[in-house]
Amino acid sequence: MIPTMFTSTFHFFDGPRRVYAAAVVGTIASIAPTLGPVIGGWITDTLNWHWLFYVNLAPGIAVAILAALLIKIDAPDLKLLKDADYPGIGLMAVALGTLEYVLEEGSRWNWFDDATIRNCVWIAAIAGVLFVIRSLTFPRPVVDLRALTNRTFAVGCFLSFVTGIGIFATIYLTPLFLGYVRGFSAWQTGVAIFSTGAASLAGVPVYVFLAKKVDTRWLMMFGLALFGASMWSFSYITSDWSGGELLIPQVLRGFPQVFAVAPAVTLGLGSLPPERLKYASGLFNMMRNLGGAVGIAACSAILNARTNFHFDAIAYHLTPANLPMERMLTGLSSRYGAMPGSLDAGHLAALKQLWLLTYREASTLAFADAFRAIMLAFIIATPLVPLMRKVVAPKAPPADQH
Repeated sequence: MIPTMFTSTFHFFDGPRRVYAAAVVGTIASIAPTLGPVIGGWITDTLNWHWLFYVNLAPGIAVAILAALLIKIDAPDLKLLKDADYPGIGLMAVALGTLEYVLEEGSRWNWFDDATIRNCVWIAAIAGVLFVIRSLTFPRPVVDLRALTNRTFAVGCFLSFVTGIGIFATIYLTPLFLGYVRGFSAWQTGVAIFSTGAASLAGVPVYVFLAKKVDTRWLMMFGLALFGASMWSFSYITSDWSGGELLIPQVLRGFPQVFAVAPAVTLGLGSLPPERLKYASGLFNMMRNLGGAVGIAACSAILNARTNFHFDAIAYHLTPANLPMERMLTGLSSRYGAMPGSLDAGHLAALKQLWLLTYREASTLAFADAFRAIMLAFIIATPLVPLMRKVVAPKAPPADQH
C-alpha cells in the first residue's frame, strides 16, 4: 500500500508541488506511529488491548472502498497478473520473514546458540541471494534493485534506512523506558510522548516554506543533524525522567522528522523516470521499514547486553566497604523488620530493594547506550547527503500510461 501511495503522489503532483506532497506524505508516515501510543494508551486503559485491532476495521473498510471509487490513476490490466514476478515475491517474503524473526528473537535465544536462529539465518541468506539474482535478471521484478545504480536513489535508500532506525527505534525505546523504569500506564506513556507528534506537525509548515527557498539537500542535512542531536540529549536520561524532562529531547526529535523524510522521498524517487517509480518505490519503502526492524532489534540487543554489563559494574561496588549502601540497608532492614521476630525478613526485603534499585539504574544506563547508538547512525548518515544530486521532477505521465 505504501509504495503505491508514493507512486500515486508522484503521478498526481509534478514540479514544485512534489515538495509539498512529499512533505505531507512524510509527515503522516512519521506522525502516525507517534500518535499511536497516545490513542492506543487511552484505548488500552479504557477498554483493553484487543480494541487496538478492532478500531482499525471501520477506517480500513472505508479507505478500501473510497480508494477504489475515487482514485483514478490508470485502467486495470488483468493481463499483468500473468507476468507478475511470483517467484520474486515468494523469495522476498521468505528472506524478509526469516530475517525479521532473527532480528526480533535473536537476543532472546542468545543468537547463534539457538538452532532455530541458525537455520533462519541460512534460509534468509539463501533466499536473499536468490531474490537479488531474480530481481536483476527478471524484466519486471517486484522490487527494482537496478534502480540502485542511480547514485541519488541509492543514497536516498540508505538515508531512508537510517531514518527508519531513528523513528521506529525511538518510538520503541521511549515507551519502554516509561513503562518499565518509570512504571507509567499506557495512557500516561502516550501523554508523555505526545510532544513528539506536536513538534512534527509544527515542522511541516516550516519545511514547506523553506523548501521554496533552500536546496532540500541542506534541509535534509539539518533534519538528520538535529535528529542526531536529539539522540545525544536523550543519552543523558536518568531514572527520574518523565514528561517534563523528555519535552526538549522529544521536540528536537519530532521537529526535524519532516526535514529528514520528505527530501529523501523528493530527491530519491524524483531522480527516477516515471515508468520505474512503481517498482523502485517498493524498494525505497522497504528500506525504511527494514531500518525500523533492524533498529528495534539492535536496540533490544543493546538493552539486554548493556543492562547486564551495567548491573555487574554497579554490583561490583556494592560491598561492605560502601558506607552509603550499608546505611541504606540498615535503614531498610529496620523499617521492614519492625515487627518482632522479623529481622531476617527485613534484611531480605532490604536486599531485594537494593537489587531493584541496581537493576533500575543499570536499565537506565542501557537506554542511554541505545540512544547513543542511534546517534552514531545519524552522524554517519548526515555527511552523505551532498552525494545526492539536486533533481528536477519530471512531468507526470499520461493518465492512461501503465
